[in-house]
Amino acid sequence: QVQLVESGGGSVQPGGSLRLSCTASISISSIYRMGWYRQAPGKQRELVASKTGSGTTNYADSVKGRFTISRDTVKNTVYLQMNSLKPEDTAVYYCNARRLEAVRWLDYWGQGTQVTVSS
Repeated sequence: QVQLVESGGGSVQPGGSLRLSCTASISISSIYRMGWYRQAPGKQRELVASKTGSGTTNYADSVKGRFTISRDTVKNTVYLQMNSLKPEDTAVYYCNARRLEAVRWLDYWGQGTQVTVSS
């Protein structure tokens, strides 16, 4: 079982920045991939960014060049640095951990943190 606690959401004007944090209850070195998803009202949850333990990163096209995902294995925390925010980035952001347990891939989720971009 993995608990994920997120922080860092809030309201910001277009062009501003926010940094989201997600701290895991276990060593993230044992987690295959950590990522951030988001869900806007009336839309499906979508992958924003992910990073594997080997360092492979993946970004949604809509955030490339603006968002950066990073991991701190000492603090067991993954970050999402969001720059040049746009109103369309408004959503609830969820931290995700994907881990291989026995022979199954399991996904764990944080509680979500609201990001609102508005003037």
